[in-house]
Order: sequence, then C-alpha cells, then structure tokens
Amino acid sequence: MKILVLNCGSSSIKYQLIDMANNAELLAKGLLERVGLKDSELKHQPKGKEPYMLIQDVKNHQTGIDLILKALLDHNHGVIKSVNDILAVGHRVAHGGEKFSASALINVEVKKNIEEVIDLAPLHNPANLKGIVSMEKLLPSVPQVAVFDTAFHQTIPPHAYMYGLPYELYEEERIRRYGFHGTSHKYVFEKACDALFLRKDHVKAITCHLGNGASIAAISNGKSVDTSMGLTPVEGLIMGTRTGDLDLGALLYIMNKRNLSVDEANNLINKKSGMLGISGVSYDMRDIETAAWENGHKRAQLALDMYVYRIRKYIGAYAAAMGGVDLIIFTGGVGENGPETRELICKDMDFLGVSFDAEKNTGLRGKLEMISRHDSRVKVMVVPTNEELVIAHDTLRVVAQHDNNEEI
Repeated sequence: MKILVLNCGSSSIKYQLIDMANNAELLAKGLLERVGLKDSELKHQPKGKEPYMLIQDVKNHQTGIDLILKALLDHNHGVIKSVNDILAVGHRVAHGGEKFSASALINVEVKKNIEEVIDLAPLHNPANLKGIVSMEKLLPSVPQVAVFDTAFHQTIPPHAYMYGLPYELYEEERIRRYGFHGTSHKYVFEKACDALFLRKDHVKAITCHLGNGASIAAISNGKSVDTSMGLTPVEGLIMGTRTGDLDLGALLYIMNKRNLSVDEANNLINKKSGMLGISGVSYDMRDIETAAWENGHKRAQLALDMYVYRIRKYIGAYAAAMGGVDLIIFTGGVGENGPETRELICKDMDFLGVSFDAEKNTGLRGKLEMISRHDSRVKVMVVPTNEELVIAHDTLRVVAQHDNNEEI
C-alpha cells in the first residue's frame, strides 16, 4: 500500500514515497529542481541508504517524473522493485475553487475543474496539472487523487470570505477568499489536539503556518472559520517575497506612477516585495536575522518588526472573531525552527491568556513541544507539519472509497 506523493511547481517536483501499510513509513523523499532548464538537479534520499544526487537536463515534468520513478526503482538507491508496488499517486493541487471541499479521485471532469480555476492560481495550478498529465502517461493504470490546498477552508462562512466588492463579481467571477495551506493547518490542528487529548469539536485554535509563504487560520470546533490568505496567496501576512495585506489604492497609484503593466505589478507584489523588498537583504529569515541582530542592519530589523507585528495582529483579530482562543500553534519552516521569532510573537500576550515559557522555547527546532507554561490558560505549541502525510492519507481514503463503490 505504497502512495507516491507529488508536489509539482513550475520548475520543481517534490516527492515522497510512503508505505501506508507499515505505519506510514517514509521510504524515500526527494526534490528535482530546474525542470525545463539546463543542469537540472535531483536530490534523492532513500531510507537507510546514502543520498543520491544527479545533474542532467530535464526538459519537462514528464521527463522529471520518469527520472524520479527510475530513482525509486534503482538497484542501488531504490526502495521498490516494480512500479506495480505503487498503489496510487496523490497530488498537491493549490486551488480547487468552490468545486472541491474535499480531495477527489482524478478523472476528466476533475482535471477540467482544476483547469477552470487556473486564473485564480496561475503560478501553481498549471504545474499541478502537468504533474497529473505526466503521471497518467507514465503510469496509466494507477489511480490519482487531487488534494486541494483550499479544501479545508471551504467551511469559512460567507461573511468572512466575501470582499466588499459589487456582489456580481462573486456571482460571475467567484471573487472571494479561498485560503491556502489547508492541509498543513488541518494536520497541525489535529496533531496538537491528539497530543493534548482535546476534543477537536470543542477547541478554538489559531494555527500559524510561517515560512516563505505564510498564513494564519482560525479553527473553531475543528472547522476553518477564517484565514489570512485570500483569492490568491498574496493577501495576509508579510511573506518572503509577497506583500501581504496592501491598500489597493496604493497599488493603483504605483502602477500609474511607474507605468507598470498588470504583469509587472503582479511580479512586484509576488516576487519583489515582502521581507526581501523591505530588508533589501534576502527573503530567507535566517539571513535577515543575521543582518539585523549581528550586523545592526536597520532595514532588516524593520522587516522583522513588521513581520512579527502583522502576525500578532492576526492572532488578536482571530481571537476576537472566535470569542476567545484555547490553542495557538506554530508550524512551517520559520514557525518550527525560529525560537526567537516565536518569542517575539508571544511576548506580552498575558492579556490573551498566554503564559509563555521562554526556557522551553529556547533552541527548540522541528519538534512537537508545548512552549507555554503548564498553567497557561491558552496553550502554545510547536507542531512540525507534514503535508505529504496528509496527502497520502487522503489519497488512500479516496481510492478505498472508490473501490468500495465499484464493488457495490
């Protein structure tokens, strides 16, 4: 019962092979970068074996996935003997629009629906589709499942997902908040509740997925009721290269003043802004922290101050929206591995019921742990995310349901 999980970007393919019959054992993982460019690089890590690296030109996603399959089958660094060992393939798909509130078995109609919302996720859905179509050609008899970043947030009520625009823009163009990182928010919420022996339907939680892309979700009684990302992943928190919340009038003013096209404006808010644009140093938090704290770089310090402030503001807003909070969770690259950032966020939150334990937090990286004091009314936790595991579980469930329906 081995599930291959694929996360296809425009020029990269992340993958994991997970044995669901053996306690979700991770058999291999890897990353193929520079797809479609010269000197593509495959980094393949099989369990219990030395890592394998290969540099060669990979012209497209199909060639890339074929290379990944060969690595999984290789005599020296492979982990399976035949492609027939792969029960199903699970794909991370960024945007499912309003069509999908759960993962779906991929067929012609599902592919068509994913294609219809490409305008809502032009950087992600085309690459996701390429992965699906490529796998269909390479392993045509293996079922595939789409697991949508937006699905978990389909429980957000209309008063939270609607924008203050003419209503016909929602009716005709489906302009609304969708949210992303849904698999991550769902996973860490459930993992934290299990660790604390809490009933998921009796908990108000705020989950902070902090990485190069970052979002916060308000989860009430197991359901997403609000999230910081919107129609696209640009809205919300300040991110590595994305603006986060921005006065639309400011963008129109900049476009007019600098004579920017729509594509140039899109590039500005997605790739040139955020922590990179503010600091002028990097989009990587580690570089910015070094510049601010060790070199006294003022713009780097400003970027950090803005980053922390925006997160604290969202936590306060979501606590108000839910009428309180029981649990705050940190995850993602920065959330899991940035103790200094976590402390700055949680500092002076006694008014909210947070009694932060700086000693537990210090040096904590990539480990599930409570970082609030035992008597804290609001619990604060670090929970490493595992989106690939969520995708694998969903893929297995959807395939099993389909097989059962076929038998009936």
